[in-house]
Amino acid sequence: MSKNAKPFVSAERMYDLIVAPVITEKSTLGSEHNQVTFRVPLDATKPEIKQAVEGLFKVKVTAVNTIVSKGKTKRFRGIVARRSDFKKAIVTLAEGHTIDVTTGV
Repeated sequence: MSKNAKPFVSAERMYDLIVAPVITEKSTLGSEHNQVTFRVPLDATKPEIKQAVEGLFKVKVTAVNTIVSKGKTKRFRGIVARRSDFKKAIVTLAEGHTIDVTTGV
């Protein structure tokens, strides 16, 4: 696949790619710079995320940055457990485009 070729993402896969919006103090600060943060599956790629956000929300995406957060090891009553790893995508939107994360898709 060449660098400029867009991957085909089905409608079902688009809904699977955008798991949930991340609403934290830090992600809210990113909204001042036209950025929206989503939780995505670990196997999601940047081109897939870009196409899913553009397809679902009808906006223009300029950049996608991803972060893999490793799960913490927690202890409760002597039992050791580990939280799951998860991936976040910080999506930068073009000027004039916005996504209201408080409403559903």
